[in-house]
Amino acid sequence: MPRNDSRSMPTSARSHGLRVAPIALMMVLAACSQEKAPKKGPVEVGVVTLTTQNVTVASELPGRTVSTLMSQVRPQVSGIIQKRLFTEGALVSAGQPLYQIDQRLYRASRDEALATLASAQATAAAAQAKAQRYRSLGDTEAVSAQDRDDVIATARQAQAAVQQARATLQTSNVNLEFTLVRAPISGRAGRTLFTPGALVTASQTDPLTTIQQLDPIYVDVTQSSAQLLALRRSLASGKTLPASATIRLKLDDGSDYPLEGRIEFAEPIVDPDSGTVTLRARFPNPDGLLLPGMFVRVVAPQSVVPNAILAPQQGIARDAKGNATALVVGADNKVQQRTVTAAQAIGDKWLITAGLKAGDRLIVEGTDKAQPDATVKPVPASVK
Repeated sequence: MPRNDSRSMPTSARSHGLRVAPIALMMVLAACSQEKAPKKGPVEVGVVTLTTQNVTVASELPGRTVSTLMSQVRPQVSGIIQKRLFTEGALVSAGQPLYQIDQRLYRASRDEALATLASAQATAAAAQAKAQRYRSLGDTEAVSAQDRDDVIATARQAQAAVQQARATLQTSNVNLEFTLVRAPISGRAGRTLFTPGALVTASQTDPLTTIQQLDPIYVDVTQSSAQLLALRRSLASGKTLPASATIRLKLDDGSDYPLEGRIEFAEPIVDPDSGTVTLRARFPNPDGLLLPGMFVRVVAPQSVVPNAILAPQQGIARDAKGNATALVVGADNKVQQRTVTAAQAIGDKWLITAGLKAGDRLIVEGTDKAQPDATVKPVPASVK
C-alpha cells in the first residue's frame, strides 16, 4: 500500500504548509479578540447642576487701626517732676494721678491769696460799717452829701477787692491742683518721656506721655472712588441690594479676627492725590489684640446680587485670549462650550453674570476628556 506520510511529500509542499498554518492561526485569534472586545461608550464626566441664590458681594480692602480716643498728656503748670505715679503700658482711668510736680511755690501762692482775701474782707467790713453810719447821718443832714457818697463808694470798692482776692485764690487753688497731673481719658498709657527730676513747663510741645483708648478701636479703610460710584449706581438701578454694615477683619498674618465690626461713616470728600474715599469701621477690642497703627484687611459686604449663579472654579477655564469658558452638558448629553463672564471669585466659586443659567449641567470633572459636540455620560460630581 502506498504510504500516506508527510515524508513522502515534496520538500517545497511541506515548507509551504508550515507557513500557512501560523497565518491562519493568527487570523482565528484576531477574530476571537474582536468578538470579545466591548464597544467603547461615551466618556463619563462629573457635572454640577447650577442653581440661583442671593449672593453677598464683599470687597477686601486695606486698612489701618486707629484708637478711638487719644490724649497727649502735657503739664498745665511749670515745675520739677517729683514722682511718676503710673506704670508704663498699663490701663489708666480718667482722673487717675500720673505725675506729681513740686507744689511748694503753688502752695505758697495759695496761702498768699488766702491772706489777701482775708485782708480785703476786713477792709470791706469796716468800709461797709462806715457807709451804713454815713447813710444814717445823711438823713439828719449831719454830714454833707458829698462825704456820704464818698464813703459809700469806698465801701463798694472794698467789696470789689474782696471779689478780686477770691478770684485770685481760686486761680491759686487750680494751679495747685495742676501740680498733680491726672489722666484726661481712660485708656492704655504709653511710655513716659520725662522722668522725676525733669523740668517741665506749661507751654512745652513734648507730651509727658500718651494715652490711647483701645476698646473699641477704629479701622480706617480706603476704597477707590470709582468702585464706590459703581456700587451706588448699581444700588440705584436695582441690580443689587444693600448689604449689611457688619464687616469682618483679617490680621496682617492672614488670620481672622474673631469679632465683627460695623461701618461708622464714610468721608464726604475724595483724596485728590490717591482718588480714594476713607471709610471708618468700629471693632470691639476687649483683649487689646488690635493696636493702633496695625495693617489689616477688612472684608466688607458691598451689595447683595439677587438670583446669582455661583460656579465651581474647576468648571471655569480660560482660552488663549483670556476669556472665561465653561463646558456644559446639553439635553442630548452633548458637550457645549460657552463663553461666560466671571465677575469675581467668592470663596472657591466664581460669580457668573453671563453665559450660564439655572439648570445648566456644568462639567467639573473630566473636562480634559470632554470635547465640544461630543456625547458624554454625565454623573453627579463630588464637588458642591
